[in-house]
Amino acid sequence: MGEHRGRIRVGTAGWAYADWNGVLYPKPMTRGVDRLTYMTRYFDVIEVNSTFYAPADVSKVEGWLAKTAHAPDFRFAIKLWQRFTHERDSAWTRADEHDVRMALEPLHAAGKLGAVLVQFPWSFKRTEENRSWLGDIVSAFGEFPLVVEIRHESWNVPHFYESLAERGVGFVNIDQPLFKKSIKPSAAVTSPVGYVRVHGRNYADWFREDANVRERYDYLYSPNELAPWAGRIDQIAIRAEDVYVLTNNHNLGKAGVNALQLKSMLAHEKVVAPPTLLDAYPDALAPYATAG
Repeated sequence: MGEHRGRIRVGTAGWAYADWNGVLYPKPMTRGVDRLTYMTRYFDVIEVNSTFYAPADVSKVEGWLAKTAHAPDFRFAIKLWQRFTHERDSAWTRADEHDVRMALEPLHAAGKLGAVLVQFPWSFKRTEENRSWLGDIVSAFGEFPLVVEIRHESWNVPHFYESLAERGVGFVNIDQPLFKKSIKPSAAVTSPVGYVRVHGRNYADWFREDANVRERYDYLYSPNELAPWAGRIDQIAIRAEDVYVLTNNHNLGKAGVNALQLKSMLAHEKVVAPPTLLDAYPDALAPYATAG
């Protein structure tokens, strides 16, 4: 009998990027086709990053559910509002919690909520105060499938992973530019949800204060750089029930390219790619995908 293998879903962090028009999406877009619906043709998870900037209202969530109703295996990963992860000068309120729940509860009830991403900045180091802050977030939203992304090496101690496992919280394995005290690539599993995020390796712009978002995440992985991640993802899938792999190097559709390459590597066969993306990156995608 072969080893158990959890369900692996691969997708991109975000989908509503203007610079994807004519690169990942047709330009003009096919009449009557929504971009989120279009993405479900090629990917089975999307990470919603807009919820980091402000909680989504119920009507928007209902729209997401309607646009993906034809894809029952499709999942959303929701990035937690920055009020809980980046704005830590004062405690959040019950009203803040309520606003977040308004988006999470309908997705959870519909079976479409794969994970809630609790992403902290590199400056969030392992101190008693920060451990308590994280514990309060887990207490507030513990009924949802939480996964925690930390970027500072100080958290890389056995007790941290044990504490996540005790509370059923997943650990986010990341690829990022490695500077002093940056957490390194891993294949940790602390809950039924395994999670991987690849951010690119743009060393020149990652910590540059005046770099904009497109510049910071402007990077295309080579197949040789992705291959070790395919191996880690396979290892994660042995220990997790569901695995989510998200590419965040979104500039000019590069996240789509690397997501499809990883999807192909994991399936050991070619996958279907958006024709415009294959035209934009023929050398990178031709060995891994066909237009469809």
